Amino acid sequence: MKHLIDPMDLSVEEINELLDLADDIIADKDRYANVCRGKKLATLFFEPSTRTRLSFEAAMMELGGNVLGFSSSDSSSSAKGESVADTVKVVSCYADIIAMRHPKEGAPLLASLKSDSPIINAGDGGHNHPTQTLTDLLTIRREKGRLEDITIGFCGDLKFGRTVHSLIKALSRYEKIRFVMISPQELEIPEYLREEIFDKKGLSYEQVQTIDEVIEKLDVLYMTRVQRERFFNEADYIRLKDTYILDVQKLCNAKKDLSILHPLPRVNEIAVEVDDDERACYFKQALNGKYVRMALIMKMLGLEAGR
Repeated sequence: MKHLIDPMDLSVEEINELLDLADDIIADKDRYANVCRGKKLATLFFEPSTRTRLSFEAAMMELGGNVLGFSSSDSSSSAKGESVADTVKVVSCYADIIAMRHPKEGAPLLASLKSDSPIINAGDGGHNHPTQTLTDLLTIRREKGRLEDITIGFCGDLKFGRTVHSLIKALSRYEKIRFVMISPQELEIPEYLREEIFDKKGLSYEQVQTIDEVIEKLDVLYMTRVQRERFFNEADYIRLKDTYILDVQKLCNAKKDLSILHPLPRVNEIAVEVDDDERACYFKQALNGKYVRMALIMKMLGLEAGR
């Protein structure tokens, strides 16, 4: 595994191996404490991030490695006009592996063509977010005990949400997945995703505009925020930002074992009162992100824990 740019870069077998390794790390953390001793991870974040950047850094530290990098393009030489390709080429001289986030779609792919170190796409615009996908898959598997035969509802910004796009791609390769899309017309999944995933693979999905009409059939509800940074028009953002708010009342008809996921950050789309519901999994999901990134770093560096 030289680079990870798109969740489809991984086979189902490779995904399952990563999830198995993450499970093993969770069960026996001490065994993995020094796996990356002497290794360095560079976090190149040209776009703001809290969970993804810090979880990568925590993952490397808990493996015994070191971290360098930047959390804003303003603090890098890109502010002076340096190209992404040059930045990555230089940083790959200093680090064994690179996690990169960029607001422009395709930037991590370009970086992978220039880098001498493995590149992990930590999010590129509205395109892909493969490590969040691995986080989501690990959470679903740990909560449901499987990645097959589930009904999953995606709610909110399905047009610009890269976490949604990546997870749909990954789940489309598992058996008996029933997709339910919950969004206003303006934020429906993009046409390329319909053609590339649903039409090409002959998969069906349901498109609705309210949570209430489908909540009782869902095994997993994947909430997303309406992303201000993806809008060109402030008025459109303000009009749509509070379209879907999940509260305790909406959960009255939901399954007792529903799993509620959210890639975070949350704004208004999940009421704070839902945090105390045992079906809320989004903070466990954030923790799972650290473990799955630990597993990914190990696999991409070809490292194994000692016995």
